[in-house]
Amino acid sequence: MDSAIQKNHPETNPSVLVVMGVSGCGKSSVGQALAYTLGWTLHEGDTYHAEESIRKMQAGIPLTDEDRSGWLDTLTHLLDSAIATPGTGVVLTCSALKRKYRDRLRDAGPRGSVGFIFLDLGYETALQRVQDRSGHFFSPELVANQFATLERPEGEGAVLCVDATLPLAEIVQRTRGWLGLPNAMTP
Repeated sequence: MDSAIQKNHPETNPSVLVVMGVSGCGKSSVGQALAYTLGWTLHEGDTYHAEESIRKMQAGIPLTDEDRSGWLDTLTHLLDSAIATPGTGVVLTCSALKRKYRDRLRDAGPRGSVGFIFLDLGYETALQRVQDRSGHFFSPELVANQFATLERPEGEGAVLCVDATLPLAEIVQRTRGWLGLPNAMTP
């Protein structure tokens, strides 16, 4: 699944990495591992959803652009604050399914300060992963909607596309290489 997107190196080393993709692609696991190995702060995008949005997703109702607007505002403000603090880095997990959502997150700082790690995963694998996990509010019925909504980040700058079925350590190492960093141990 790795593609030409992988060659879109950041112009500068970003101080924010957004780990993106459909539900079940491994955003939380990859985000935790990257935050650990980079020594950066992790923010789980799901924790910033409005209660009404969480109830909708639990009920299998897809979110609209309007539902996501306030959430994206909150995430952008969070990234603005992080970028304004020198010497800090942030890993944010966020589906960022549409280009306009990613563009809003990119607006959080100077050009090149926000990079994206796209965890590329097929529908059947994503559905199985969502069905297998417990304790998450996301309804498996919404996986098909996420794939229908997804605008792959082809042609966008500062995006690393990684096959989400690779071992976690391999995803971390590819990300570090993309950032121009040496290999490191993962948790």
